[in-house]
Amino acid sequence: MNSESLYQFSTLTVILLLLAFYGGTYLMTLGIRRKNEDADAYMVSNHRIGFGIGAASMTATWIWAASFYAAATSGYTYGVSGPIHYGLWGALMILFIYPFGRRFRKLAPNAHTLGELIHARHGSSSQLILALSNVLGSVISLMVNFTAAGALVSVLSPLSFQAGVIIAGVGVLLYTLWSGFRASVLTDFAQLVALMAIAIVIIPAVFFAMGGPSELVAGLDNLTPQQANFFSSEAILQQGAPFFVAVLAYAIGNQTISQRLFAVNEDHIKPTFLTATVGYGAIVIGLGMIGLMALTIGVQPLDGDMNNLIPQMVSGYLPPVFIALFFILVIGSLSSTADSDLSALSAIMMADVYGKNIAKGKADPKRMLLVGRLTMITATAVGIVFASFSLDILVMLVFVGALWGAIVFPVIASCFWSRVTNQAFTTSVLVAMVLFCAARFELVDLAGPGGLFFELLASIGGGVIIGLMVFGFLGRTAGFIAGALALVAMLVFATGFLRDYTVLLASLTAYGTSTLVCVVMSLASRERFDFATIGERVGDYDAHEAEDEAGEAIPAAANLATQR
Repeated sequence: MNSESLYQFSTLTVILLLLAFYGGTYLMTLGIRRKNEDADAYMVSNHRIGFGIGAASMTATWIWAASFYAAATSGYTYGVSGPIHYGLWGALMILFIYPFGRRFRKLAPNAHTLGELIHARHGSSSQLILALSNVLGSVISLMVNFTAAGALVSVLSPLSFQAGVIIAGVGVLLYTLWSGFRASVLTDFAQLVALMAIAIVIIPAVFFAMGGPSELVAGLDNLTPQQANFFSSEAILQQGAPFFVAVLAYAIGNQTISQRLFAVNEDHIKPTFLTATVGYGAIVIGLGMIGLMALTIGVQPLDGDMNNLIPQMVSGYLPPVFIALFFILVIGSLSSTADSDLSALSAIMMADVYGKNIAKGKADPKRMLLVGRLTMITATAVGIVFASFSLDILVMLVFVGALWGAIVFPVIASCFWSRVTNQAFTTSVLVAMVLFCAARFELVDLAGPGGLFFELLASIGGGVIIGLMVFGFLGRTAGFIAGALALVAMLVFATGFLRDYTVLLASLTAYGTSTLVCVVMSLASRERFDFATIGERVGDYDAHEAEDEAGEAIPAAANLATQR
């Protein structure tokens, strides 16, 4: 994977850089360690994270390895509109948890995971479906980040891809294992400060080292008509639309987002998510421009691997000091997300699996901590193993985002509509997942009636997405009107056409199928649910007292930036 034409650090230099980063983060977390850890603090910092720390943590978590590698891949593959399609829709994934997040927090102010809320609403089967989808997503995310670490280390040093994967995995586990979410949030803040400081230098440096705006404009002649078109239909249908479809799926299905939703002080939810949205979009669109620049000047990805594109550009165009800064930048970004994935996985196993299903609501906080730490160790090992396959990052992101689409409507409807039943939730998700896989992997012939069937389901899915987005911000009536108009537009323009774009077709099918099945089954039921009971069924696992005269009752994590 290495190339003699690219600058490389010595093995000793890379090891020292990695030791400095992971050693520094480990030492930072020593300051918040407690002999007797608090299970609630380990999962959500006792729901007391303030605006500054919360926004920084969300931004650092969402600017991960894929933000570098997939953003550049998007610019390189789809041309001038590629960075916008990746950065803008990625930012909206953060924004769209906000309107629904307010409802989640109102129903279950002391929840640790979204699965706990669903357990209180429906029971174990629906909760475990949501938990399993989150586990799948977080494991894939770990794999993606460890893959990025391996690619970076192998390009910029004599060390192997596997060595980079192992070092990143062990390093992240080392500083996250003891304090969990508290350690993740604390290090996120420091990592974001470093990330922004370095990005402000690195992105313009690469851009101008490659020739700057004049070279970019001159190279536009080398692009295909679709790549040169800002409104490229190819870019919209193959990336922009699938990512837009994934916006709600990631917002609802990603435990790293919902974990911060339940951790942030309730008064700070809105500014936290708005700030993270803007910060993410600005940085990631800039990173995508490096991929566009590489396309315009005719750079070929090293060994044909798109994951190598950004390391290759930095290594080939910047001096050693800047390359070292870039190295730390990427390691920091992927680590901030990897530690969040470990914290999310531990919270799922602690609260959803052990707390609600094994202990039946009578959980031992000390045993919960043991479950959380064992989960982190196991997840790290699994992530390292899967990362060795070096799969395509962009493909994995689209796949898991589409799969999460099956749970979006059942989860949201369960929190607003009293008629949704456990059977409707479970059946709708399972049927949607089956049909999603059938469309995604073309298990049926899409050329004939089968294609029309999936296009009709996808049209419903398109209406559902638009309707839910409008509903979140403007209310039920506006949501119904927008959804109906989107459905009509899809039926007119998508039938006979959408079957040629299987990723988008499958993603929309997941939404449409789960909505259709859930609504029909819920309307057929006479059950009604009292939402007031959710808050009574979801609470903390440790007893928290007000700070006593000695000032010892409140855990250290609870004091993390509770000030505005």
